[in-house]
Amino acid sequence: MAKPTDAELAQLNDVFHFHPLSIEDARSAVQYPKVEQYPGYLYAVLHGIDLAASREGLSTRDVDFFVAHAVLVTVHDGTSVPIAELLHACGRYERLLAEGPVALFHRIVDAMVDNYRPAIDALEHRIDELEEEAYTGRDAMVRRVIALRHELSAARRVLIPQRDAIGRLARREFPAISDEMSYRFRDVYDHVVRVTEETLLFQDRVTGILEVHLAAVSNRLNQVMKVLTVMSTIFLPLTVLTGMWGMNVPLPHFPGGAEVQFWWVLGVMAALSLAMLSVFKRNRWL
Repeated sequence: MAKPTDAELAQLNDVFHFHPLSIEDARSAVQYPKVEQYPGYLYAVLHGIDLAASREGLSTRDVDFFVAHAVLVTVHDGTSVPIAELLHACGRYERLLAEGPVALFHRIVDAMVDNYRPAIDALEHRIDELEEEAYTGRDAMVRRVIALRHELSAARRVLIPQRDAIGRLARREFPAISDEMSYRFRDVYDHVVRVTEETLLFQDRVTGILEVHLAAVSNRLNQVMKVLTVMSTIFLPLTVLTGMWGMNVPLPHFPGGAEVQFWWVLGVMAALSLAMLSVFKRNRWL
């Protein structure tokens, strides 16, 4: 059922006689991953990558599964590529339908998990770029780092329960899952675990990027303040000299006539500036 209407969703009760609580969950636009056993069938909610939106960020869409003895019903928003591909393949290869609803369920879930890999690789590439940019201390990158943190937090809220749900399928907690199918779900579970661990690692890396960026900004600010402080320190005694010799009162004169007093004061100011710069350099303040 792709973008089902209310009349189509009513078939879940009228035709298949599924439990009203599971039908209510299927009507909901957003449900976190879970697996529940109902009388006669297995109900699962799992998330797949939204391939259209994953170019700009990690976005997921939930798919509802009703797995009965001879029936597999999926409810989604029409953007699930694995379901569309499997539906097309079932029309060409009859053996896929002969495997049974649980095997079809596994094929869809396996494809959904495999589609996470390109999105995770794209996220890692974005994080690598941010790590290189963090050392420059550009203020414009803070907004992108915060947005990436929110994106990873949203992915974590989905991947952790999805890992637990697929883990229940791999441990054969439900009668519908045979030993053979539990082995297949174990392989899917391993992939989900790796994706989840990488996402958690990405969160730590993004936190480190933000810390490095703030340190780079602080260091750049300290460098600017150091230069301004040195300039202020140098100009302070020069201001005193110009203020004293600029007063309209009789002052001691340097050797020579009145026409050379300016050059004497200028020379004293230059010598004082060089002496202060030499002291700053010796103390490694510059």
